[in-house]
Amino acid sequence: MSIIRHNHFFLSYSEEHEQAEWAAYYLSTNNLSKHDFKRPYFKQDPLITTDSAHWNNYKDTGFDKGHLVPAADMRFSEEAYKETFYTSNVAPQNREFNAGIWNRLEQKIRYWAEKHQALFVVTGGILHDHLKTIGEEEVAVPDYFYKILVRVQQDTLVMISFLVPNEKSDAALYHFATTIDKIEAITGIPFNEKITEKVEEKIQKELTYKEWSFI
Repeated sequence: MSIIRHNHFFLSYSEEHEQAEWAAYYLSTNNLSKHDFKRPYFKQDPLITTDSAHWNNYKDTGFDKGHLVPAADMRFSEEAYKETFYTSNVAPQNREFNAGIWNRLEQKIRYWAEKHQALFVVTGGILHDHLKTIGEEEVAVPDYFYKILVRVQQDTLVMISFLVPNEKSDAALYHFATTIDKIEAITGIPFNEKITEKVEEKIQKELTYKEWSFI
């Protein structure tokens, strides 16, 4: 895996799957402005030496080029907005999933960022062998996507994670809430390796919604 650091987010690129295994960014109330920038074309990521997948892989497949870091979260800066259109920041998403449950979750995250002043967000698809692929470069199609949200409340880290099937769903968001422990077990990625053991034990082993409003 290759860690790529852009000016406004960073990601870990999986050449094997031709997409990021995760992308992470900081979302604050100051970033929630809604400048109406012209939507750019998708292009390959210049920081990936092996080249990120070309957007042509998605053509006529029925799958959307689904953002991991949402363009709508980066409207505070034209540079930040354009960075989200690198193909390293997209993955094949079912169109009804992308426009439906995934979009609802992204909107809820913006609501939480405004309510709590700031969030740290990690997003990715569940990548493994034998996934369906699209295009000449065989871009993997994740069966599930996840989001991990972290915020600070009274000097304590508060987390919630979501694991959502890459398909249409009208279910309430809380049905997809899970623990970061489960996300780590599925992905094999130690997201909490830099968090102290005491805090890690508290946030990994407990699943609680009381600090988060789903209304």
